[in-house]
Amino acid sequence: MIELLRSRRSIRKFTSEPVAPKKLEQLQEAVLRSPSSKNGNPWEFIFIDDPKLIQQLSQCKPHGAAFLEKAPLAVIVLADENKGDVWVEDCSIASILLQLTAQSLDLGSCWVQVRKRQHNQEQTAEQYIQHLFQLPENFRVLSIIAIGNPAQTRQGKPSEELEYHKIHHNQFTPGKP
Repeated sequence: MIELLRSRRSIRKFTSEPVAPKKLEQLQEAVLRSPSSKNGNPWEFIFIDDPKLIQQLSQCKPHGAAFLEKAPLAVIVLADENKGDVWVEDCSIASILLQLTAQSLDLGSCWVQVRKRQHNQEQTAEQYIQHLFQLPENFRVLSIIAIGNPAQTRQGKPSEELEYHKIHHNQFTPGKP
């Protein structure tokens, strides 16, 4: 796991090659194994490989989503907010597990934040996606995870760049250098 974390970086450039069916199955299994509060499993996932739909998704917000257009796979992470008060946390856990599983399969990935982002002046990114996929109003969208075979190489952060000053022992020490 630590080697996976050491090598993981967000990838925004993908080859046009589709995600292999076996890898797709493993990604789907991974999200369904994601833990959730009280085992409530409020999350659901829309796996999209239709280029036209992915292109529409890439327009969900004015910044930070355009690269989706070239991703061979996009996964919308959403939840039924009526199934728990911590759906945001549950979906966040599922999102990162999806990214780490992609990394373990030699796939690249990048998180696209949807919740609390605007599509335009009148509509949120979440509302745009809810409308695009005709989601019931109690289904909330947290993120989209772009996945594909990487067309770029990014090295993990070197150990010396980690912010060890943010680690505290037995108590919080404000202003710790």
